[in-house]
Amino acid sequence: MYFARFFSKFASVVLFWVASTSSVAAQSETQVTAFMQAVAEAASADKDVAAFYRSTEFQPLWTGKGREFRERRSALFDALERAGEHGLVSDHYEIAGLKSDIRAARTKRDLGLVEVKVSLTFLDYARDVQTGMLTPSRIDDGLVRKVPYRDREAYLANFAKSDPEKFIERLAPTTPEYARLRKEKLLLERQLERGGWGAKISAKKLSPGDTGQGVVQLRDRLIRMGYLSRRVSTQFDADVQKAVQSFQEAHGLTADGVAGASTIAELNVPAQDRLKSILVAMERERWTNMPKGERHIMVNLADFSAKVMDNGKVTFKTRTVVGHRDSDRRSPEFSDVMEHLVINPTWNVPRSIATKEYLPMLQSNPNAVSHLTLYDGRGQVVNRGNVDFTQFNQRNFPFDIKQAPSNSNALGLVKFMFPNRHNIYLHDTPAKSLFAREVRAYSHGCIRLHKPFEFAYTLLARQTSSPKTFFHDILDTGRETQVDLEKQIPVHIMYRTAFTEAKGPMQYRRDIYGRDAKIWRALANEGVALPSVRG
Repeated sequence: MYFARFFSKFASVVLFWVASTSSVAAQSETQVTAFMQAVAEAASADKDVAAFYRSTEFQPLWTGKGREFRERRSALFDALERAGEHGLVSDHYEIAGLKSDIRAARTKRDLGLVEVKVSLTFLDYARDVQTGMLTPSRIDDGLVRKVPYRDREAYLANFAKSDPEKFIERLAPTTPEYARLRKEKLLLERQLERGGWGAKISAKKLSPGDTGQGVVQLRDRLIRMGYLSRRVSTQFDADVQKAVQSFQEAHGLTADGVAGASTIAELNVPAQDRLKSILVAMERERWTNMPKGERHIMVNLADFSAKVMDNGKVTFKTRTVVGHRDSDRRSPEFSDVMEHLVINPTWNVPRSIATKEYLPMLQSNPNAVSHLTLYDGRGQVVNRGNVDFTQFNQRNFPFDIKQAPSNSNALGLVKFMFPNRHNIYLHDTPAKSLFAREVRAYSHGCIRLHKPFEFAYTLLARQTSSPKTFFHDILDTGRETQVDLEKQIPVHIMYRTAFTEAKGPMQYRRDIYGRDAKIWRALANEGVALPSVRG
């Protein structure tokens, strides 16, 4: 009688059980409890949650009696209430509602329904704090990074057999970078409670020796930012100049000690905007919450730099030129693995460059860009004099364009390859003067290196006793030569407008592609908010 009523009311759930597992279906009528029925019903809409509860024969994880269940609930609710420490939104998790549902549960069925509700909330929080609230690809076309999402069923299974407090604490990134970003977030929030950084600097330029109201504004702002100790002098003296230089170094500016237009613009960025950058950086750190590799290459597009990292320490660093700000030339963000380098490379001109830039030139003058060679589909050199380029457009242009190895080759004398669908790699360049500029966004997307030879020596040092000699012996032949890396190296192309260093002040850079502004808007739409500035 009881089973008949149960079947009529929960037919779909019973069929789900029978189809997916024999253990529950084989139980007698008296073994199938109202709690189990409610769990199966509530979990059936989520395959991962359903799979977890099937594996436990629909036993409680949260709502049982005893200390272990209380500790699990306590650890989760405490984490949800402190979600704001990670830049998350506590209100998303409806903590009060969950607690109310648990207190209001009067029947086994009530407990079964709230059991699954708590598990779903736990999974939402686990994903948010471990791999981010947002989906990168939905924000910007250049965010092509694959987020290392964890298995949702495994979250529940591993939590069930772990110390709940320690498990939840380890969900967030455990990198020193994330810890320092959290610390800076707290410092900026406290600064906002004290009124931010004070009045903006009204002067257009301030130099050593200057006096007046502009210098006072500069002095006060540097003091509040922590670059200058408290003082009453109204002169732009050596101490102020040193503080300006320190600020410039921490913001990717030319450290000349003169507060020119770009320096004053960065000085006048409000503390609220810097906090936005911190919150965005924390979200970005969650997107890359995975082992980076004992040795890896870190490219920060916003910093115009590339580093070789060995066990968390910088062992090589060089300036870079990155993709232009035009939407079709911006460097994308992703991770891959460097497999080899090519010394004396041929430049195979990308089709987009060949058709958009060179084809119009060839249509005006067939002998244009004479340093490049055209090849037909059979790999034969094309005689330009026999071609009417005006008959072609971007869709039907039939030729490949290449530049032979040389000192003037667009790729310089070496390129570093991590084959990917974006056709992005690191390389040398003959255009050395661009590295002296403050903002270095000029390429078609690939990453140009200021010191490519030294970069090569660093990579090759682990597979040859004399990397410099090895490299130059090949270089001197003038022949294109591929050198495989005996141990492939992870490459992470990042975009961080706020980042930390092991020692020294917080680092900020300009949002050259506007990506962080988009991420902040997306976070704000999710409910992330800034504290108000107090007077």
